[in-house]
Amino acid sequence: MKKIIKITALIAAVTTLSACTGHVQNKANNCSYDYLLHPAISISKIVGGCGPAAAQ
Repeated sequence: MKKIIKITALIAAVTTLSACTGHVQNKANNCSYDYLLHPAISISKIVGGCGPAAAQ
């Protein structure tokens, strides 16, 4: 039973992390950044390195 729980937890973690990645390009299309879980918690977004994002 413990083995099934571990396998299920591993599959859930991999699915969550692989499905929540993305790429954001700014309005001027001269800067972009990738994020892992959500664009709002990306370091590039927090420091404002690319400016406002383009509509997607």
